Amino acid sequence: MLFWILVAALTAALAVILLYPLLRGAKAADNIPAGEAAVYRDQLRELDRDLDGGLITPEEADYARAEIGRRLIAVSADEPAETPKPARHHRFTEAFVLLVLPVLGLCLYLTTGRPDLPSQPLEARLENPGNDVAVLITKAERHLAEKPDDGKGWDVLAPIYFRTMRVSDAQVAYRNAIRLLGPSPVRLDGLAETLMAVSDGVVTEEARQVLEQSLTLQPDNPRARFYIALSMEQAGRPDEARQAFEALAKQSPSDAPWLPLVNQHIAMNGGAPAGANPVAPGANPATPGNPTQQDVAAAENMSAGDRQQMIRGMVESLDAKLSEDPNNFEGWVRLVRSYAVLNDKDRAAGALKRGLAAFPPPGEEGRQLLALARELGIATEGATQ
Repeated sequence: MLFWILVAALTAALAVILLYPLLRGAKAADNIPAGEAAVYRDQLRELDRDLDGGLITPEEADYARAEIGRRLIAVSADEPAETPKPARHHRFTEAFVLLVLPVLGLCLYLTTGRPDLPSQPLEARLENPGNDVAVLITKAERHLAEKPDDGKGWDVLAPIYFRTMRVSDAQVAYRNAIRLLGPSPVRLDGLAETLMAVSDGVVTEEARQVLEQSLTLQPDNPRARFYIALSMEQAGRPDEARQAFEALAKQSPSDAPWLPLVNQHIAMNGGAPAGANPVAPGANPATPGNPTQQDVAAAENMSAGDRQQMIRGMVESLDAKLSEDPNNFEGWVRLVRSYAVLNDKDRAAGALKRGLAAFPPPGEEGRQLLALARELGIATEGATQ
Protein backbone atom coordinates (compact mmCIF):
# COMPACT_ATOMS: atom_id res chain seq x y z
CA MET A 1 0.00 0.00 0.00
CA LEU A 2 2.83 2.37 0.83
CA PHE A 3 4.25 1.84 -2.65
CA TRP A 4 1.07 3.00 -4.38
CA ILE A 5 0.79 6.03 -2.08
CA LEU A 6 4.31 7.05 -3.04
CA VAL A 7 3.53 6.52 -6.72
CA ALA A 8 0.42 8.72 -6.48
CA ALA A 9 2.34 11.46 -4.64
CA LEU A 10 5.17 11.43 -7.18
CA THR A 11 2.67 11.53 -10.06
CA ALA A 12 0.87 14.54 -8.55
CA ALA A 13 4.16 16.34 -7.96
CA LEU A 14 5.25 15.68 -11.52
CA ALA A 15 1.93 16.97 -12.89
CA VAL A 16 2.27 20.22 -10.89
CA ILE A 17 5.84 20.71 -12.13
CA LEU A 18 4.79 20.20 -15.76
CA LEU A 19 1.67 22.41 -15.53
CA TYR A 20 3.23 25.32 -13.66
CA PRO A 21 5.07 26.83 -16.68
CA LEU A 22 1.85 26.69 -18.74
CA LEU A 23 -0.25 28.51 -16.11
CA ARG A 24 2.46 31.01 -15.32
CA GLY A 25 3.16 31.66 -19.00
CA ALA A 26 -0.48 32.61 -19.69
CA LYS A 27 -0.64 35.01 -16.75
CA ALA A 28 2.65 36.61 -17.76
CA ALA A 29 1.34 37.15 -21.29
CA ASP A 30 -1.63 39.14 -19.90
CA ASN A 31 0.64 41.50 -17.96
CA ILE A 32 2.99 42.39 -20.82
CA PRO A 33 1.19 45.61 -22.05
CA ALA A 34 0.79 46.97 -18.51
CA GLY A 35 4.45 46.35 -17.80
CA GLU A 36 5.57 48.16 -20.94
CA ALA A 37 3.42 51.17 -20.12
CA ALA A 38 4.93 51.38 -16.64
CA VAL A 39 8.44 51.36 -18.14
CA TYR A 40 7.62 54.27 -20.49
CA ARG A 41 6.14 56.32 -17.61
CA ASP A 42 9.32 55.79 -15.64
CA GLN A 43 11.30 56.99 -18.65
CA LEU A 44 9.25 60.22 -18.78
CA ARG A 45 9.98 60.89 -15.11
CA GLU A 46 13.65 60.14 -15.65
CA LEU A 47 13.67 62.52 -18.62
CA ASP A 48 12.35 65.36 -16.42
CA ARG A 49 15.07 64.69 -13.86
CA ASP A 50 17.76 64.79 -16.54
CA LEU A 51 16.39 68.10 -17.85
CA ASP A 52 16.32 69.66 -14.37
CA GLY A 53 19.84 68.51 -13.77
CA GLY A 54 21.11 70.00 -17.02
CA LEU A 55 22.16 66.67 -18.45
CA ILE A 56 20.24 67.28 -21.69
CA THR A 57 19.07 70.39 -23.57
CA PRO A 58 15.38 71.37 -23.81
CA GLU A 59 15.37 70.49 -27.51
CA GLU A 60 16.70 66.99 -26.78
CA ALA A 61 14.17 66.61 -23.97
CA ASP A 62 11.27 67.56 -26.27
CA TYR A 63 12.38 65.12 -28.92
CA ALA A 64 12.79 62.26 -26.42
CA ARG A 65 9.46 63.09 -24.72
CA ALA A 66 7.67 62.95 -28.07
CA GLU A 67 9.18 59.56 -28.91
CA ILE A 68 8.40 58.06 -25.48
CA GLY A 69 4.88 59.48 -25.67
CA ARG A 70 4.34 57.90 -29.04
CA ARG A 71 5.37 54.51 -27.72
CA LEU A 72 3.22 54.91 -24.61
CA ILE A 73 0.17 55.72 -26.73
CA ALA A 74 0.80 52.67 -28.89
CA VAL A 75 1.02 50.40 -25.86
CA SER A 76 -2.05 51.95 -24.25
CA ALA A 77 -4.03 51.39 -27.42
CA ASP A 78 -3.23 47.67 -27.23
CA GLU A 79 -4.58 47.35 -23.69
CA PRO A 80 -8.16 45.97 -23.49
CA ALA A 81 -10.84 48.48 -22.67
CA GLU A 82 -12.63 46.07 -20.34
CA THR A 83 -11.54 43.45 -17.88
CA PRO A 84 -9.77 40.74 -19.87
CA LYS A 85 -11.28 37.33 -19.96
CA PRO A 86 -9.29 34.52 -18.47
CA ALA A 87 -6.74 33.25 -20.95
CA ARG A 88 -7.51 29.94 -22.55
CA HIS A 89 -4.81 27.51 -21.64
CA HIS A 90 -3.57 24.51 -23.51
CA ARG A 91 -6.44 22.26 -22.51
CA PHE A 92 -5.21 19.24 -24.39
CA THR A 93 -1.75 19.49 -22.83
CA GLU A 94 -3.20 19.86 -19.36
CA ALA A 95 -5.51 16.88 -19.84
CA PHE A 96 -2.61 14.80 -21.14
CA VAL A 97 -0.42 15.66 -18.15
CA LEU A 98 -3.17 15.16 -15.57
CA LEU A 99 -4.89 12.07 -16.98
CA VAL A 100 -3.27 10.36 -19.96
CA LEU A 101 0.33 10.45 -18.76
CA PRO A 102 -0.28 8.77 -15.36
CA VAL A 103 -2.62 6.17 -16.89
CA LEU A 104 -0.12 5.43 -19.65
CA GLY A 105 2.69 5.03 -17.15
CA LEU A 106 0.58 2.73 -14.97
CA CYS A 107 -0.39 0.52 -17.94
CA LEU A 108 3.23 0.33 -19.06
CA TYR A 109 4.34 -0.71 -15.59
CA LEU A 110 1.61 -3.34 -15.26
CA THR A 111 2.57 -4.74 -18.68
CA THR A 112 6.36 -4.81 -18.41
CA GLY A 113 6.89 -4.59 -14.66
CA ARG A 114 6.39 -7.01 -11.81
CA PRO A 115 4.06 -5.36 -9.26
CA ASP A 116 3.67 -8.70 -7.50
CA LEU A 117 7.43 -9.08 -6.96
CA PRO A 118 8.50 -8.21 -3.41
CA SER A 119 11.29 -5.70 -2.98
CA GLN A 120 14.73 -7.25 -2.80
CA PRO A 121 17.86 -5.22 -1.93
CA LEU A 122 21.14 -5.81 -3.70
CA GLU A 123 22.58 -7.87 -0.87
CA ALA A 124 19.70 -10.35 -1.09
CA ARG A 125 20.07 -10.60 -4.88
CA LEU A 126 23.79 -11.22 -4.51
CA GLU A 127 23.04 -14.11 -2.17
CA ASN A 128 20.75 -15.73 -4.74
CA PRO A 129 21.66 -14.34 -8.21
CA GLY A 130 19.96 -17.11 -10.19
CA ASN A 131 20.64 -16.64 -13.93
CA ASP A 132 21.21 -12.88 -13.70
CA VAL A 133 24.65 -12.47 -15.31
CA ALA A 134 25.02 -8.87 -14.13
CA VAL A 135 24.44 -9.90 -10.51
CA LEU A 136 26.82 -12.85 -10.90
CA ILE A 137 29.53 -10.52 -12.16
CA THR A 138 28.88 -8.05 -9.34
CA LYS A 139 29.10 -10.84 -6.78
CA ALA A 140 32.37 -12.13 -8.23
CA GLU A 141 33.85 -8.61 -8.41
CA ARG A 142 32.99 -7.98 -4.74
CA HIS A 143 34.60 -11.26 -3.78
CA LEU A 144 37.77 -10.49 -5.75
CA ALA A 145 37.94 -6.96 -4.33
CA GLU A 146 38.19 -8.56 -0.89
CA LYS A 147 40.40 -11.47 -2.02
CA PRO A 148 42.38 -10.36 -5.09
CA ASP A 149 44.66 -13.43 -4.82
CA ASP A 150 41.82 -15.87 -5.46
CA GLY A 151 42.99 -17.32 -8.75
CA LYS A 152 39.93 -19.53 -9.16
CA GLY A 153 37.70 -16.47 -8.95
CA TRP A 154 39.63 -14.77 -11.77
CA ASP A 155 39.55 -18.02 -13.74
CA VAL A 156 35.75 -18.14 -13.53
CA LEU A 157 35.20 -14.43 -14.17
CA ALA A 158 37.48 -14.12 -17.23
CA PRO A 159 35.30 -16.04 -19.75
CA ILE A 160 32.15 -14.34 -18.38
CA TYR A 161 33.74 -10.96 -19.06
CA PHE A 162 34.63 -12.08 -22.58
CA ARG A 163 31.12 -13.36 -23.34
CA THR A 164 29.61 -10.09 -22.14
CA MET A 165 31.94 -8.08 -24.43
CA ARG A 166 34.03 -6.63 -21.59
CA VAL A 167 37.23 -7.51 -23.41
CA SER A 168 39.64 -5.32 -21.43
CA ASP A 169 38.35 -6.69 -18.14
CA ALA A 170 38.61 -10.23 -19.52
CA GLN A 171 42.23 -9.61 -20.44
CA VAL A 172 43.04 -8.47 -16.89
CA ALA A 173 41.19 -11.46 -15.44
CA TYR A 174 43.04 -13.95 -17.65
CA ARG A 175 46.41 -12.41 -16.74
CA ASN A 176 45.59 -12.60 -13.02
CA ALA A 177 44.43 -16.23 -13.36
CA ILE A 178 47.67 -17.15 -15.19
CA ARG A 179 49.77 -15.32 -12.60
CA LEU A 180 48.06 -16.99 -9.64
CA LEU A 181 47.25 -20.46 -11.00
CA GLY A 182 49.88 -20.85 -13.68
CA PRO A 183 49.48 -21.09 -17.47
CA SER A 184 47.14 -23.61 -19.03
CA PRO A 185 45.99 -24.03 -22.65
CA VAL A 186 42.49 -22.76 -21.83
CA ARG A 187 43.76 -19.65 -20.02
CA LEU A 188 46.42 -18.88 -22.62
CA ASP A 189 43.98 -19.32 -25.50
CA GLY A 190 41.48 -17.08 -23.73
CA LEU A 191 44.12 -14.39 -23.20
CA ALA A 192 45.11 -14.60 -26.86
CA GLU A 193 41.49 -14.14 -27.93
CA THR A 194 41.15 -11.03 -25.77
CA LEU A 195 44.32 -9.61 -27.36
CA MET A 196 42.88 -10.30 -30.81
CA ALA A 197 39.54 -8.78 -29.88
CA VAL A 198 41.24 -5.57 -28.77
CA SER A 199 43.13 -5.43 -32.09
CA ASP A 200 39.94 -5.99 -34.16
CA GLY A 201 40.60 -9.64 -34.92
CA VAL A 202 44.29 -9.30 -35.85
CA VAL A 203 46.61 -11.93 -34.37
CA THR A 204 49.23 -9.60 -32.90
CA GLU A 205 52.78 -10.61 -32.08
CA GLU A 206 51.93 -10.80 -28.37
CA ALA A 207 48.91 -12.99 -29.12
CA ARG A 208 51.06 -15.27 -31.28
CA GLN A 209 53.62 -15.66 -28.48
CA VAL A 210 50.82 -16.59 -26.05
CA LEU A 211 49.47 -19.15 -28.53
CA GLU A 212 52.91 -20.67 -29.04
CA GLN A 213 53.23 -21.02 -25.26
CA SER A 214 49.87 -22.80 -25.28
CA LEU A 215 51.15 -25.23 -27.92
CA THR A 216 54.16 -26.07 -25.77
CA LEU A 217 51.70 -27.27 -23.11
CA GLN A 218 49.33 -28.99 -25.58
CA PRO A 219 50.89 -29.55 -29.03
CA ASP A 220 47.62 -30.81 -30.55
CA ASN A 221 45.61 -27.79 -29.35
CA PRO A 222 43.38 -27.04 -32.40
CA ARG A 223 42.37 -23.61 -31.13
CA ALA A 224 45.94 -22.35 -30.87
CA ARG A 225 46.98 -24.00 -34.15
CA PHE A 226 44.07 -22.37 -35.98
CA TYR A 227 44.95 -18.88 -34.75
CA ILE A 228 48.63 -19.31 -35.57
CA ALA A 229 47.68 -20.38 -39.10
CA LEU A 230 45.38 -17.36 -39.26
CA SER A 231 48.28 -15.09 -38.28
CA MET A 232 50.23 -16.39 -41.28
CA GLU A 233 47.24 -15.68 -43.52
CA GLN A 234 46.93 -12.14 -42.15
CA ALA A 235 50.67 -11.58 -42.63
CA GLY A 236 50.34 -12.30 -46.36
CA ARG A 237 52.01 -15.73 -46.31
CA PRO A 238 49.36 -17.88 -48.02
CA ASP A 239 51.59 -20.92 -48.65
CA GLU A 240 52.60 -21.23 -45.00
CA ALA A 241 49.02 -20.54 -43.89
CA ARG A 242 47.67 -23.23 -46.24
CA GLN A 243 50.17 -25.78 -44.96
CA ALA A 244 49.30 -24.93 -41.34
CA PHE A 245 45.57 -25.23 -42.02
CA GLU A 246 46.08 -28.51 -43.91
CA ALA A 247 48.08 -29.93 -41.00
CA LEU A 248 45.27 -28.92 -38.63
CA ALA A 249 42.68 -30.54 -40.91
CA LYS A 250 44.63 -33.82 -40.99
CA GLN A 251 44.90 -33.79 -37.21
CA SER A 252 41.20 -33.04 -36.69
CA PRO A 253 38.54 -35.76 -36.33
CA SER A 254 36.20 -36.10 -39.29
CA ASP A 255 33.30 -34.77 -37.23
CA ALA A 256 35.18 -31.82 -35.71
CA PRO A 257 32.91 -28.75 -35.68
CA TRP A 258 35.75 -26.48 -36.77
CA LEU A 259 36.68 -28.57 -39.84
CA PRO A 260 34.38 -26.70 -42.31
CA LEU A 261 35.98 -23.41 -41.29
CA VAL A 262 39.49 -24.87 -41.63
CA ASN A 263 38.62 -26.21 -45.09
CA GLN A 264 37.34 -22.79 -46.06
CA HIS A 265 40.66 -21.19 -45.14
CA ILE A 266 42.54 -23.90 -47.02
CA ALA A 267 40.53 -23.07 -50.14
CA MET A 268 41.02 -19.32 -49.65
CA ASN A 269 44.78 -19.83 -49.58
CA GLY A 270 44.83 -21.86 -52.80
CA GLY A 271 44.48 -25.40 -51.50
CA ALA A 272 41.85 -28.10 -51.81
CA PRO A 273 39.63 -28.86 -48.81
CA ALA A 274 40.87 -31.84 -46.85
CA GLY A 275 38.84 -35.04 -46.71
CA ALA A 276 36.13 -36.34 -48.96
CA ASN A 277 33.50 -34.14 -47.39
CA PRO A 278 34.19 -31.04 -45.27
CA VAL A 279 30.72 -31.22 -43.82
CA ALA A 280 30.54 -32.99 -40.46
CA PRO A 281 28.84 -36.39 -40.53
CA GLY A 282 25.18 -36.16 -39.69
CA ALA A 283 24.97 -32.60 -41.01
CA ASN A 284 22.62 -31.80 -43.82
CA PRO A 285 24.68 -31.35 -47.01
CA ALA A 286 21.95 -29.11 -48.34
CA THR A 287 22.45 -26.62 -45.53
CA PRO A 288 23.27 -23.21 -47.07
CA GLY A 289 27.00 -22.77 -47.50
CA ASN A 290 28.04 -26.43 -47.16
CA PRO A 291 29.89 -27.68 -50.29
CA THR A 292 28.68 -30.92 -51.78
CA GLN A 293 30.92 -33.88 -52.52
CA GLN A 294 30.83 -32.90 -56.19
CA ASP A 295 32.07 -29.40 -55.27
CA VAL A 296 34.97 -30.84 -53.30
CA ALA A 297 35.92 -33.24 -56.09
CA ALA A 298 35.78 -30.46 -58.67
CA ALA A 299 37.89 -28.14 -56.51
CA GLU A 300 40.73 -30.64 -56.33
CA ASN A 301 41.27 -30.40 -60.11
CA MET A 302 40.90 -26.61 -60.44
CA SER A 303 43.52 -23.93 -60.66
CA ALA A 304 43.78 -21.43 -57.80
CA GLY A 305 41.91 -18.78 -59.81
CA ASP A 306 39.08 -21.13 -60.81
CA ARG A 307 38.83 -22.43 -57.26
CA GLN A 308 38.53 -18.86 -55.97
CA GLN A 309 35.78 -18.16 -58.49
CA MET A 310 33.93 -21.30 -57.42
CA ILE A 311 34.15 -20.21 -53.77
CA ARG A 312 32.72 -16.80 -54.61
CA GLY A 313 29.83 -18.47 -56.39
CA MET A 314 29.15 -20.65 -53.34
CA VAL A 315 29.21 -17.59 -51.07
CA GLU A 316 26.80 -15.71 -53.31
CA SER A 317 24.52 -18.75 -53.38
CA LEU A 318 24.59 -18.86 -49.59
CA ASP A 319 23.76 -15.13 -49.48
CA ALA A 320 20.73 -15.64 -51.72
CA LYS A 321 19.45 -18.60 -49.68
CA LEU A 322 19.76 -16.65 -46.43
CA SER A 323 17.80 -13.79 -47.98
CA GLU A 324 14.96 -16.23 -48.58
CA ASP A 325 15.28 -18.01 -45.22
CA PRO A 326 17.10 -15.84 -42.64
CA ASN A 327 16.44 -18.20 -39.70
CA ASN A 328 19.75 -20.02 -40.11
CA PHE A 329 22.28 -18.87 -37.53
CA GLU A 330 25.13 -21.09 -38.75
CA GLY A 331 24.54 -19.83 -42.27
CA TRP A 332 24.98 -16.19 -41.15
CA VAL A 333 28.18 -17.07 -39.30
CA ARG A 334 29.52 -18.78 -42.40
CA LEU A 335 28.47 -15.90 -44.67
CA VAL A 336 30.04 -13.17 -42.53
CA ARG A 337 33.27 -15.11 -42.20
CA SER A 338 33.33 -15.96 -45.92
CA TYR A 339 33.04 -12.32 -46.98
CA ALA A 340 35.74 -11.37 -44.46
CA VAL A 341 38.11 -14.04 -45.79
CA LEU A 342 37.39 -12.83 -49.33
CA ASN A 343 38.44 -9.38 -48.05
CA ASP A 344 35.02 -7.93 -48.91
CA LYS A 345 34.44 -6.01 -45.67
CA ASP A 346 31.48 -4.03 -47.02
CA ARG A 347 29.50 -7.17 -47.84
CA ALA A 348 30.62 -8.72 -44.56
CA ALA A 349 29.24 -5.71 -42.67
CA GLY A 350 26.01 -5.94 -44.67
CA ALA A 351 25.69 -9.65 -43.91
CA LEU A 352 26.33 -8.91 -40.22
CA LYS A 353 23.55 -6.33 -40.14
CA ARG A 354 21.10 -8.69 -41.80
CA GLY A 355 22.12 -11.52 -39.50
CA LEU A 356 21.58 -9.32 -36.43
CA ALA A 357 18.12 -8.43 -37.76
CA ALA A 358 17.26 -12.14 -37.65
CA PHE A 359 19.15 -12.80 -34.39
CA PRO A 360 19.18 -9.55 -32.31
CA PRO A 361 22.16 -8.85 -29.98
CA PRO A 362 20.25 -9.41 -26.71
CA GLY A 363 20.13 -13.12 -27.60
CA GLU A 364 23.04 -15.55 -27.43
CA GLU A 365 23.23 -15.87 -31.24
CA GLY A 366 23.35 -12.09 -31.69
CA ARG A 367 26.18 -11.77 -29.19
CA GLN A 368 28.10 -14.50 -31.00
CA LEU A 369 27.69 -12.64 -34.30
CA LEU A 370 29.04 -9.43 -32.73
CA ALA A 371 31.97 -11.32 -31.22
CA LEU A 372 32.70 -12.85 -34.64
CA ALA A 373 32.63 -9.39 -36.23
CA ARG A 374 35.16 -8.09 -33.73
CA GLU A 375 37.36 -11.12 -34.30
CA LEU A 376 37.32 -10.52 -38.07
CA GLY A 377 37.79 -6.74 -37.78
CA ILE A 378 34.33 -5.87 -39.13
CA ALA A 379 32.86 -2.56 -37.99
CA THR A 380 29.81 -3.05 -35.77
CA GLU A 381 28.70 0.60 -35.63
CA GLY A 382 25.16 0.86 -36.93
CA ALA A 383 24.88 -2.91 -37.43
CA THR A 384 22.18 -3.19 -34.77
CA GLN A 385 19.99 -0.34 -36.16
